[in-house]
Amino acid sequence: MKVFVRTFGCRANHYDSEAVQAMVERGGAELVATAEEADVAVFNSCAVTTEAEADLRQGVRRAARKRPGLRTVVMGCAAALDKGAIRALPGVSHVVAGADTLAVAEALGLPPEAVGPAEAQTGSRATLRIQDGCDEHCTFCATTLARGANRSRAIVDLVREAETLAAVHPEIVLTGVHIGTWGRDLGSSLGALVQALIRAVPSVRFRLSSIEATEVDGGLMECLQHPANLAPHLHAPLQSGSDAVLKRMGRHWYTADEYTQALRQIAGTRAAFGLGADIITGFPGETEADHQATVAVVNELPFTYLHIFPYSERPGTAATRLANPVPPPVRQARALELRTLAAARAETYLSKRVGEAADVVVEGGDHRHGLTEDYLSVRLPVAAPRRTRHQMRLARDHSGALQATLLTPSTP
Repeated sequence: MKVFVRTFGCRANHYDSEAVQAMVERGGAELVATAEEADVAVFNSCAVTTEAEADLRQGVRRAARKRPGLRTVVMGCAAALDKGAIRALPGVSHVVAGADTLAVAEALGLPPEAVGPAEAQTGSRATLRIQDGCDEHCTFCATTLARGANRSRAIVDLVREAETLAAVHPEIVLTGVHIGTWGRDLGSSLGALVQALIRAVPSVRFRLSSIEATEVDGGLMECLQHPANLAPHLHAPLQSGSDAVLKRMGRHWYTADEYTQALRQIAGTRAAFGLGADIITGFPGETEADHQATVAVVNELPFTYLHIFPYSERPGTAATRLANPVPPPVRQARALELRTLAAARAETYLSKRVGEAADVVVEGGDHRHGLTEDYLSVRLPVAAPRRTRHQMRLARDHSGALQATLLTPSTP
């Protein structure tokens, strides 16, 4: 049996897809690069935006057209929320809610003993899902509906898996649906987990995926301030700089001022620090004054990049029942304003980093791309071994793009 796997959405989904790919190979089947070569396709779906679900449907239909007789299994968040639309797509034989890899194995006809985490993943940078689910109820988010409540993985299992991944990968990204809540159901904390991982697996660089700014505890702050093995990089969702909009979003655990104070304290500890955020424009009821409050927060903090999303209605979420919807053209215009501002902030930070040293993990199929500790993508003028890590000097190439040249070898 030949199996094609395609992933939509976040790093947690990519982690689950890596587990599916490992399961396929353990079960004696063959992984292939395209749906045209496959007997069965597995699509790991995302429900964050309507565009993500539209991409999924388009991908399934296209695969069915190009490979008549292809059998398709759809898993992930959109699958968990499906009311029959995905099941009705051509070729779909099974719809598996969330990350139930045992159910995927059954759908593929693979033995249950093949199920388990991947010992080595596809990219240079591995992902390690430390928890699943979320206990919050943001009014715009369908992920909680799809993934359920917070469930932390045991620290002993995470350390064991990190040790295995570190034998192959120079960086491990800690991911999940709401990683800041890791340990609440175990009587522990994310800071305690990160400290344990750094002690147990000193050969690898760890990185945090998205985490709420106000959930950076003392232990985690210490690791970020003195990063021996934790990348100085934080992606902290803002969503809005208006307290009124945050309240309508159901994001009750912080105000714009609390967010600003927390990030100023965290990011101000190091000269090289990657700082990113998610922002939604045009949420129901957002006024021009609310939007300008978001612009003010962006101007105040040392962001190095931003992910900007015009508000997208998600069926079944509370936000669809809110009054005063913002017209789509206004949502797009506000997103464009923030993207323009974000591009300028990114350029300012890049210019400051030129001439400085960076800790670079080599990635990309051509072995000529890399990622710095502070989350800058760089091009390498000379190919370096993939899945390695080096100390490099940052510069601009002839086109103005950021490049990195070797100083001395670091941790392989």
